[in-house]
Amino acid sequence: MNSILLWVVVVVALGFDFTNGFHDTANAVATSVSTRALTPRTAVFVAAVANLAGAFVTTAVAKTVGKGIIDTGLATEKTVLAALLGAIAWNLLTWWRGLPSSSSHALIGGLIGAALVQSGSKGVEWHGVVHKVAFPALVSPALGFVGAFVLLLVIYWVFVWVTPGVANRGFRIGQFASGTWVAFTHGANDAQKTMGVIALALFEAHKIDHFYIPAWVIVAAGLSIGAGTYVGGWRIMRTLGQRIFSLEPASGFAAQVSGGTVIYLATRFGYPVSTTHVVSGSVMGAGATKRLSAVRWGVAGNIVFAWLLTIPAAALVAAAFYWPVQGVF
Repeated sequence: MNSILLWVVVVVALGFDFTNGFHDTANAVATSVSTRALTPRTAVFVAAVANLAGAFVTTAVAKTVGKGIIDTGLATEKTVLAALLGAIAWNLLTWWRGLPSSSSHALIGGLIGAALVQSGSKGVEWHGVVHKVAFPALVSPALGFVGAFVLLLVIYWVFVWVTPGVANRGFRIGQFASGTWVAFTHGANDAQKTMGVIALALFEAHKIDHFYIPAWVIVAAGLSIGAGTYVGGWRIMRTLGQRIFSLEPASGFAAQVSGGTVIYLATRFGYPVSTTHVVSGSVMGAGATKRLSAVRWGVAGNIVFAWLLTIPAAALVAAAFYWPVQGVF
């Protein structure tokens, strides 16, 4: 039964990774598609390949998720499975509603909820949650906002003498690179979260003698998130690409460069940030350079509400799944 449970966890984890890919496709391609820099099919294909490549960058985030959120000495494969089911359920709900909520925070919320039901408050590494999740969650969108705002002002200043037609053509070409950059960093940060969960399950099942990320886990997670990205999340793409702020090639380029850079730095430091949060913040920052009223703050407010709701909601769903999982296995 333990072997069956372990492989169920692995398959469900890769399923979560797949939903992460199609849920977060908009992060990488919405701005490129909305500005007509790339066709939807081309943008999604490029994003899928870049997502896969990004999965091989580092394992710092995977180690944070695998052993920095819940107590590995108390957790079991059942804890991990309930967490994954809770995260998938929340991902599907927010995808259906078209809300760009965080797959990362859905997974972290799921881990917290399942651990609380299984072991009480001692099952959660609260210090890690505060310093590795909560603090970066607050800072990263703000950095994306400021970065896009400043970069776009610089672009306007440098290219002030360039005609709009020439500038738009140039920045549409630039968006091929900047969109690929966002997709690459998305794969680097988000695929690692699934790697960390699978490695945690392997460790709890005594299939590995110490916590590390096996090569086959990296490959499997990278392929899953790449496949999910290729399927695409068109509902969320519309929200990010048009409803927050009607992007132009220059503002789309600035948002992608800023968002991708923030995500990359967070990945290097091992912070499992929300790529959705960062890119949304960057889009808002680019919009604010035009005028504050250019940003549709009502839509932005709904997105912020979804951000705040994700961890506790996913935790509740995962907690509800724990008892059926306990009963079956």
